[in-house]
Formats: sequence, C-alpha cells, structure tokens
Amino acid sequence: MTTTPPAPADLSALTVGQELARSRHEISRDTLVRYAGASGDFNPIHYNDTVATEAGLPGVIAHGMLTMGTAITGLLEAIADPTAVRGYTTRFTHPVPVPATGSVTLDVVAVIGAIDEQARTARVDLTAEVEGTKVLGRARATLALPDAA
Repeated sequence: MTTTPPAPADLSALTVGQELARSRHEISRDTLVRYAGASGDFNPIHYNDTVATEAGLPGVIAHGMLTMGTAITGLLEAIADPTAVRGYTTRFTHPVPVPATGSVTLDVVAVIGAIDEQARTARVDLTAEVEGTKVLGRARATLALPDAA
C-alpha cells in the first residue's frame, strides 16, 4: 500500500471538500488466499477461474469485505485515531477482478463530504476505483469530532 496523507489530520479543523487521504493498494491472488484464511470465506469465486466464470464473473474476484476493509485503511492512517470512526457503510458496485499473476490496484480518495457541528461528526466520502472503474458506491465513514473548546 502507498499512502500519501499529510501529518495526522486535525479533526477539529476539517472543512467540506478537504482531502484527508489518497492511497493505493495492491491486491493479488496471494492477498485473496490470506484473506480467505483469516476470514474463513473460501467461496471458490475468490480462487478458481472456472467456477468464477461459470458464475458469470469476469474471473476470480476479490472478496467484497476485503475491498471494503482495504478501502478505509488510508483514512485510518490519516486520522491516526481509528476510534474516531463511528460508522462505515458502502454499496458494492463492481467486482474487483484479480489476475492469476501480478496484481490489481485499488485507488482510494477520502474527502470530507459534510460536517454536522451539532452532532460533532464529519462524513467522509471515499472513492474507490480499479483501473478507473468505481468498485464501491456511497462509501462513507462517519468520524467523531473532538469537543469544541
């Protein structure tokens, strides 16, 4: 993974439209094997090309939860306090095909979409793409803001 956030984001001084993180994540078949072992998700569409194509997929695809979890890691590093995340939701809009050799790159940008001063939260909109195709839709994290001084 390559992440290029500035110093940890100051959650007390966020603005709508502010970019918090930009990250790149390589996903290979090895990544899928490791995730399957850790999660217990051994669905063959995540490792067997024949089964995947028979299911109507372009080939082996990454686990949805692997994609979702990977997409938020750049934001977590940027805020330096994962306990500030109060929620995280998404829709899976496109499968992430993973080649038999090499890898595919998941590019993620996290931007402040809204700030609720009364609730002391900020909505972070994440854009996750593979080769220019959005793979997550309405990917949003809610961050708790520090109490106003």
